[in-house]
Amino acid sequence: MVDFSCALKQAMPVAVLSAIREANTHGITVKGGTFLEKVSEADTIIFDKTGTLTRARPTVVDVVPFMDENPDELLRIAACLEEHFPHSMARAVVHAASEKGLTHEETHSRVKYIVAHGISSMIEGKKVVIGSCHFVFEDEGCTIPEGLKERFEGLPEGYSHLYLAIEKQLAAVICIEDPLREEAAPVVSALRNAGFDKIVMMTGDSERIAGSVALKVGVDEYYSEVLPEEKADFVKKERAAGRKVIMVGDGINDSPALSAADVGIAISDGAQIAREIADITIGADNLSGLLTLRAIGCGLLERIWKNYIRIVGINSSLILLGITGTIQPATSAMAHNVSTLMIGLNSMRNLVDER
Repeated sequence: MVDFSCALKQAMPVAVLSAIREANTHGITVKGGTFLEKVSEADTIIFDKTGTLTRARPTVVDVVPFMDENPDELLRIAACLEEHFPHSMARAVVHAASEKGLTHEETHSRVKYIVAHGISSMIEGKKVVIGSCHFVFEDEGCTIPEGLKERFEGLPEGYSHLYLAIEKQLAAVICIEDPLREEAAPVVSALRNAGFDKIVMMTGDSERIAGSVALKVGVDEYYSEVLPEEKADFVKKERAAGRKVIMVGDGINDSPALSAADVGIAISDGAQIAREIADITIGADNLSGLLTLRAIGCGLLERIWKNYIRIVGINSSLILLGITGTIQPATSAMAHNVSTLMIGLNSMRNLVDER
């Protein structure tokens, strides 16, 4: 007449499904209940910068030429290369060219996309590359034109830089403003209060940009000019040290780290491959979804344990009362079924509203 299996088999899955449903009402897509458990246990969270701590709506503010060419023409060439590259910086270049009415027909050939580095192509028989400082100067061996070293060292600070080179010579530096999310610093502070004792930022940007953003956001550690494999290696190192790691990113270059983490969280308007690899996707409008996710995960575990204690307590009492003859079998069966139903209904209540 009374056992433990009915309530356990009903209440636990209902609690998990209810938590996933509740997360969805907050614009959070969770691919399985196990990830909510891991979110509640995590003590380390790693952020990508561009598109995660920043708005992913960067804008071109200046094109600094390093050759005898009109800046608009250099922007046109850059847009020609960046046309199909799935990155927010690339979209900023293409949008800037479009606003100026610059056409950039695909006259280039032999295009190579190097993830987290840049693009290499041929235009009118000349090799053209665009990308990070590391890619252009170290990987491709490009140099600054003679007599323009001072101009290079005087590039405006506070912006991200894309480097365009033609035939091994720096042709232009495109200065891009990538505004920080207004909620980034408060969310980082709230995450620390929620139990994360290590908050890290990793970016492919320069040390100067990374340091400035890290100071404003308030992370514990930051790493600049990192490659996708270096992000993944850092995640694996943290996990090997016994830490529970969440990785938050939005781009193709974040995919290895998203896959390596205990929980990978993607931004909804990020690259498709990042969303496919990630275990959880949060809305792009506000990072506070991370706080909601943490609350739901912790609340779910708490509810499961409370349900377990209630089920064991109630059914043990009913069995004991039945054995001693205090209550009749029909009464035990009725009480068992009612308690199972009540615990199941309780498992469907929202978690965040209660906390």
